[in-house]
Amino acid sequence: MLPDFRIRQRDYLLEIARAMSQELNLDKLLTRIVHISAEMLAGQAGLIALRREKGGWGVATAHGIPAAFLRYLNVLMAQVQSHENATSSELPEINQLLQELTRSTSLGLMASVGLPLIAFERLIGVIYIFRSYLDVFSANDRALLQSFADQAAIAVHNALLYTQVSQEKQRMDALLDTVADGMLILAPNRVVERCNPAFEHMLGIPKENIIGSHHEDVIRWKKHNQGMTLEQAEAGGWPLVPNAILYVEGDLERANGTSLPVGITYAPLLSSEGTLLNTIATVRDITHFRELEEIKSTFVSVISHELKTPVALIKGYVATLRRDDASWNQEVVKDSLQVIEEEADRLAVMIENLLDATRLQAGGLKLNLADLFLGALADRIVERFRTQSDRHTFVVDFPEAYPSILGDEDRLTQVFSNLISNAIKYSPEGGEIRISGQEQPDELVICVSDQGPGIAPGDLSHIFDRFYRASDASRTTKGAGLGLYLTRALIEAHGGHIWVDSRYSGGARVCFCLPR
Repeated sequence: MLPDFRIRQRDYLLEIARAMSQELNLDKLLTRIVHISAEMLAGQAGLIALRREKGGWGVATAHGIPAAFLRYLNVLMAQVQSHENATSSELPEINQLLQELTRSTSLGLMASVGLPLIAFERLIGVIYIFRSYLDVFSANDRALLQSFADQAAIAVHNALLYTQVSQEKQRMDALLDTVADGMLILAPNRVVERCNPAFEHMLGIPKENIIGSHHEDVIRWKKHNQGMTLEQAEAGGWPLVPNAILYVEGDLERANGTSLPVGITYAPLLSSEGTLLNTIATVRDITHFRELEEIKSTFVSVISHELKTPVALIKGYVATLRRDDASWNQEVVKDSLQVIEEEADRLAVMIENLLDATRLQAGGLKLNLADLFLGALADRIVERFRTQSDRHTFVVDFPEAYPSILGDEDRLTQVFSNLISNAIKYSPEGGEIRISGQEQPDELVICVSDQGPGIAPGDLSHIFDRFYRASDASRTTKGAGLGLYLTRALIEAHGGHIWVDSRYSGGARVCFCLPR
């Protein structure tokens, strides 16, 4: 017949074995352990304190101990310094702390026993059981608690690992769900196991219709520009090594039939034996990069053409004037020099616009603000333009006592000049060019209108884009497509905005407003 304490030891060890196999939630497991321990040793209270990874200790669970005492105890335990040999250095300090506190407080805890929780030669915590009467814990009590603590330590170690894995999974889930790029996790047979919200948004397909589908049914190429597709690469033996990254670029077909330029990077996840476990696909929207490439191409094309024309004219006239076999009268020389000067001015304006565009992009455009009367500024600029066109009638229409604003005179002169110059350029048959001003409660509105053919509806949303030129205008007029882009940027730098009045039917009418 087994001694009584041996029977109790067997029963409680079976109980903790069941807890180890059934419970991985750390909080529930610790609560269960401290209750079993207190019951096993006929204790009225108990606690489990765990050693923290970043230093210090903390009470993980307690039974029969007031919350106020635990809060105070936690503050003191957190100050215990970490040592390499925690069993010989930290445990005595924890023991002394608990003994002094239980003696100095009126909790009625007369006797206590504490044993370390050690798993795989690593101290992870300590368990304490208290009795409310004076009694010495016997050797059998200690042996029973020690055998229980050994098993409990393994259970706590496993629950801690499970908690760490769960937290890591939560971090990975949060990362996957919040990353801006689309993400797919594929099984070895290329079936989608998971996708993130960004990918759902890219394709316009709900997650429920993506997960469980084959890769080739989700990634449908309208146009394939660069690299091998995943199916082609795997047919060729990919991946041969763990870091075999595959990149493919092209236009994906979306749910609504439109296409989306993307670059997809595939990375294999291999087992230690080299077996493919998963393929991670990162899908990046490259629309912006495509637009930049198009802008770069347009820039090279437009600037090459626009620089070539004045340079060719200047070179031609200079070469003609320098000919030794001809003599030119004063009138021809004067006309030739005028053309050279005009083309040089064109080049200077174009270079200045390019510099301004660069400053805008770099955020280096600064304003020198001062009180400014827009009506008077418009009069001065129009006087200069009257000498450039005898086919246009210029009208400046501002109310009397038009308010002043805080603005940069040089930059707003550039705005007026760009708009009036465009009005002249795009109404070659002549007519009236009107610069008018209106007062609103919080802003001043200025409009520049002409009597030309107007702006085509398809161009209205693009005319303020960098390097954009309407197809008709590009064939009949010169320009790099920077004037209105800079005009908009300068108006916005003053806190205003600019638009095309689409209701105006007598030509083109561009308006902007500035805060009062």
